[in-house]
Amino acid sequence: MEKSTEISSKFWSLPQKPKEETDREKLFIDDIISKNHIEKELLKIPKNIKTVFDGGAGCGRFSILLAGLGLKVTHFDISQPMIEKAKEIAGQKGVSGNMTFIRGELENLDMFSDREFDLVISFDSPISYAFPKQCETIKNLIRICSKKLIIGVYSRLAWTYHFDPAQKFKYIIDRNSDNPLVRWQIDNGLKMRCDYKPDMAAVKNFYSTGLMEKYEETIKKAENGTPWPVSYAFMPDELKAILQDNGLKNIKLAGPGALSRSIPGEVLANIFKDEKLKKEFLEFCYEYDSHEHVSGMGKDNILASADMPD
Repeated sequence: MEKSTEISSKFWSLPQKPKEETDREKLFIDDIISKNHIEKELLKIPKNIKTVFDGGAGCGRFSILLAGLGLKVTHFDISQPMIEKAKEIAGQKGVSGNMTFIRGELENLDMFSDREFDLVISFDSPISYAFPKQCETIKNLIRICSKKLIIGVYSRLAWTYHFDPAQKFKYIIDRNSDNPLVRWQIDNGLKMRCDYKPDMAAVKNFYSTGLMEKYEETIKKAENGTPWPVSYAFMPDELKAILQDNGLKNIKLAGPGALSRSIPGEVLANIFKDEKLKKEFLEFCYEYDSHEHVSGMGKDNILASADMPD
């Protein structure tokens, strides 16, 4: 097993991760926008789609949605705690009969045959966590796909963490929340802003390599403390070229959250307090963020959809 895979497994298997992931749409506006965009994309899939592979399916945000539509879904994830949470939610929603749950590494899909699934999906960037095998992982997801592929990866152009330690602050729904993810942004991130100066050498390294820091440094930190996954950030044209080189057609790139980046937090908060306006805004976000020219500037991810060759 790659060291990076081992770190990802430890990180996503931390006991708090299932709750953190299922709470995100209750806590952060950018998560609502991103998940809404993906959901809209999935609800457009052709009627001839019957089987689905969801790689890095987490707590089942989308695998359960598709199972609820009557599709047969293989929910695949590296974290057993995530899978257990997904099973719990699937049971509550009465869709367990349409789901198969498998614990495994996205870097190793040898158990699945060529073109086994009509639709193959992977969201919230587990492909990026597959470094140094991120390209090989995409090729394997394509290999097991027979009709349509929809994947999300980290965007190198959208990464703002080097410049703003409180970059999620403006997306907080309730600033009085006692949730640890919210409190960190307010109690630590905002304070850090006052004296924060970006490390331009680190910035340049990231934009040349796609890695937040040298691979060896991340591995060493993980061995000495809390694991933090190695993650590779793609350029939009890089991702598109991989899909083209593997023969996919009708390739479309999107940047969920691109519009929201330019909107003040106070305005976002006002929008999301008004249900009618919120609905209209999310519809427009989907239209705006689907334009390929903003695909690299989504909140975090590039979303790619493509059809398999005949």
